[in-house]
Parts: sequence; structure tokens; C-alpha cells
Amino acid sequence: MSIIHRAIKNNIRIVNNFLKTKGNTENVYTIAKEITQAFKRNNKVLICGNGGSAADAQHIAAELSGKFYLKREPLFAEALHCNTSFLTAVANDFSFKDVFSRAVKAMGRKGDILIAISTSGNSENVIRAIETANKMGMITIGLTGKTGGKMKNLCHYLIKVPSDDTPRIQEVHILIGHIICEIVEKEIFRKKYDSSHTSRR
Repeated sequence: MSIIHRAIKNNIRIVNNFLKTKGNTENVYTIAKEITQAFKRNNKVLICGNGGSAADAQHIAAELSGKFYLKREPLFAEALHCNTSFLTAVANDFSFKDVFSRAVKAMGRKGDILIAISTSGNSENVIRAIETANKMGMITIGLTGKTGGKMKNLCHYLIKVPSDDTPRIQEVHILIGHIICEIVEKEIFRKKYDSSHTSRR
């Protein structure tokens, strides 16, 4: 039971520290508004990460392109690791460090959003994706742990979770991802959102 209690208490502590840190909630809202505006311009959201962060990338993309709360039109969001033939070909023929940057170059356009997820902020393939996106005129958003790593100097927007514990960071990343998805859904599909949440009261 000590493991269970410790994990839950640490999660609560980190979330509370995130809430208490000046500017964090405003930053999340600003990011959600940037994503909303991108979708309204008919731009798209691309998301990348490794391991658990790849799972988070796919999860967030599914919430946007499928649904979060509402049955509504899909939004163009894609996790960059899902095409395994592309991923393994680029890793084999070029380098695993290039898998996300080449996907960004192929799919990204000026005004699109790149959400880059790395708990350390130092994943080389994620760094290269951000650099490519910046050169293309995309808006880059980073989700990291407490230091921000190399990503802190590269992203237009950065959310740092105040922890160096990878599982706890990832838990907060998906919480933030869910919050962003809800705000985006509310802003774009306001009438459906208001109707849906009125009926739940």
C-alpha cells in the first residue's frame, strides 16, 4: 500500500505545485487559444514524443480528431509515430534522430502547430522536429519536466511540470492535454458544448 499512497500523494503534490506557480494556468489557456485559432484557419496539429510521451501524443491526437466530450466534426491532429513503415524506413535509411523532423517537413505547413513532448526536454528527435517546425513557420509548443532541457530555448510556448520523476510528469502532461482539448472543443463548438454541459447540471 505504501507504493500506492506515495504515487498518489506525489501526483497531487506536483499538480498543486503546478497550479501554484505563477503563469502556468495562463500559459495553458494561451496555448489552447493558439490551437483553436490554428484549427479555425484550417491548419493542423502535429504531435511527437517517445515511449510514454508517444502514447500521450497519440492520446491527445485522438481526443482532437475523434471527440473529447462532444459528438462533433473532427479536427486535424496527428501523432507522428503512428506510420510504422515511415518510422522504421527513416530510422533505417537516415537516423532515428530524424524520424520526427522528416515527418514535420512532409506534413507541416506554415501556421500549423507542433506539440513536442519530452519529460527531459532533451530528446534529440523531438529537438530536431522543433527546429524544423520553427524554420517552416509553425507554432511550437513543448511539454517537459521541471528544467525544460534544451526545449526551453526552442519552443514558442513551454509547459514545465515541476518534477524530475518521469511517470509523474507524464501524468500531468495528459491532464494538461485533456484540459487543452476541452478548451479547444468549447471554443470551436461553443453551442454544442454549452448545450451538453447545461444538460449535465
